[in-house]
Amino acid sequence: MPKMKTKRGAAKRFKVRGSGSIKRAQAFKRHILTKKTTKNKRQLRGITNIHSSDVAAVRSMLPYA
Repeated sequence: MPKMKTKRGAAKRFKVRGSGSIKRAQAFKRHILTKKTTKNKRQLRGITNIHSSDVAAVRSMLPYA
């Protein structure tokens, strides 16, 4: 049986924590920032968990994580 391949795009976007939860960066923070409020940009900082409905899909893309 050949090895399973990791989806490299997913590997760059998601990291699995030691507890097993999956973290991701916030979207909408790359460009066109002048029209966004300071409060909005500040609340987009940091990392969050992925939604519970997406966990199975992300885990299948990261078989060795």
